[in-house]
Amino acid sequence: VTAAVHGNETCGTFAIERLVKQFEQGELKLKCGAVTFVPVTNPKAYRLQRRNGDRNLNRRLIPTDTPAQYEDHIANWLCPLLAEHDGLLDLHSFQSGAQPFALFGPKNNTETLEPFAHANIEEALVQRLGCSRFVYGWLDTYAKGIGRRAAEVNAGRFNAKEVDVDTRYGIGMTEYMRSTGGWSITLECSQHDDPGGREVAYQAILNTLIYLGLIEGTPPQPAQDFQVLGLYDVYDRFDMNDTFAKVWKSFDPIAQGEIIGTRADGTVLRAQQDCFIVFPNIKSQPGQEWFYLARSGGRLGR
Repeated sequence: VTAAVHGNETCGTFAIERLVKQFEQGELKLKCGAVTFVPVTNPKAYRLQRRNGDRNLNRRLIPTDTPAQYEDHIANWLCPLLAEHDGLLDLHSFQSGAQPFALFGPKNNTETLEPFAHANIEEALVQRLGCSRFVYGWLDTYAKGIGRRAAEVNAGRFNAKEVDVDTRYGIGMTEYMRSTGGWSITLECSQHDDPGGREVAYQAILNTLIYLGLIEGTPPQPAQDFQVLGLYDVYDRFDMNDTFAKVWKSFDPIAQGEIIGTRADGTVLRAQQDCFIVFPNIKSQPGQEWFYLARSGGRLGR
């Protein structure tokens, strides 16, 4: 169970510290297996109370023989740690939005991008975390965005040295965990400064440990009334003067034809179908993701 992968996302840190104390005091006991808690995954970013240390730890998470940035050094101890485990619950918080949501992985497949064999446990577990909004489709959508970004580099819009066009850049905590043969869930617990996210994180950890049979407790029931969204597209920001049409929050619905934003050169971006905006980022830099789009259904029996 990891938290503070981004240093300003600390609800999971508080939840883990609370649980560790309960284990130390004997209030909770493992009846089988093992669990590892990492309350602060990125100490530098955590100390500075910001998202990143030198860069985003949750991108291009791979071991390296030539670490150059702080997060490279983290990756060199974190990746082997992940590989020792069967599964991962990674706790985060978000910039905009109103309710917690969880991200899960692809269907079982043998394709090159993200081969996977544990969709059943991820789909069962994600419904028992305590939230009711579930999102899938991260890595293939990110790869699509990288392809579009590479085309912009070839067209001369960006300098190849200033933007990342490596598809591995989309590999973060959960993607790396799946690459080692494990399963993984990301839980976005609340807005960054919402103390209520601590309880969301705490309950999700408990539910996970109980469901997996590691501790005693009332088995968590699957969510009954939930929303499933599949990411399908991502747009980079081209210029700091690219502007949103309104103050978007994650999961705001967008009607077909509605204006999402306007480029600095006057190009208007409209929704090609009814959809939802995810991770709109007003702080995005040119050559980085500006917003994602998602549509309803497609998984978990919907």
